[in-house]
Amino acid sequence: MNTVRYQDKIDRAAQFLQEFITIEPKWCVILGSGLGGLGEYLDDPVVRIPYAEIPGFPRSGVQGHSGILIAGGSGGIGVLVMEGRFHRYEGHDWSTLILPLRVLIRLSVSRFILTNAAGGIRPDLLPGDLMMITDHINLMGGNPLTGPNLSAFGPRFPALTACYDHEIQAVMKEAADRHQVELKEGVYAALAGPNYETAAEIRMLKILGADAVGMSTVPEVIAIRHASARVIAVSMITNTTGGTDVPTHEEVMEMAERKKRSLHRVILDVIDRA
Repeated sequence: MNTVRYQDKIDRAAQFLQEFITIEPKWCVILGSGLGGLGEYLDDPVVRIPYAEIPGFPRSGVQGHSGILIAGGSGGIGVLVMEGRFHRYEGHDWSTLILPLRVLIRLSVSRFILTNAAGGIRPDLLPGDLMMITDHINLMGGNPLTGPNLSAFGPRFPALTACYDHEIQAVMKEAADRHQVELKEGVYAALAGPNYETAAEIRMLKILGADAVGMSTVPEVIAIRHASARVIAVSMITNTTGGTDVPTHEEVMEMAERKKRSLHRVILDVIDRA
């Protein structure tokens, strides 16, 4: 990676977005498969910018990821919403995968809420459940910080011992209680995909201590914590793993669509109170 060229990409994208964003963003919410629609609840002048128009942004080509950055406010707090994310299995290299996160951090975003669709491994995690991620296992075969370190964002060897913010997690628990939404907790394992896991892989993940599995989120968390920004993450359990049922992306999308409103209410409450 040419660090000068890469830094220039970040700068150009940030300068482009500054022309459209009228309220300084404090929060960013990244919405996973089928979980879009949070932008409908934002106030203030709401701006929708397709990823394709943002210099240097990769394209999101997965069904259920609309590929739009939404800027607005919630109770006077600046919020950016990424409706759709980028995945390693789409062919993006690591530095491209996390470029949008670094652009948003340049724009003063200091708090992130990440969401994803995941398969439940633990027996009590059923389709429609929400699982707040307490820790993760990176089994994606790589790391987004590989290569020259961008010291402007963070140190060469960042610590991830407590990468998910306990204070914001506590606020999310209270928000879930207020909205009578059951919020379970667990460890998320990230694999590269795009295939779903084999039965043997699920058995391995159980032994390793994973409660749910997906194909995203972990690279983003690593980039966010590298820059010392704060982050929490929530999985929408859209299917179970390890049985005889064969998961499909269509089923994942359907379950996410049915249950996403309760997740949106909790997220907005967190933004207003944390």
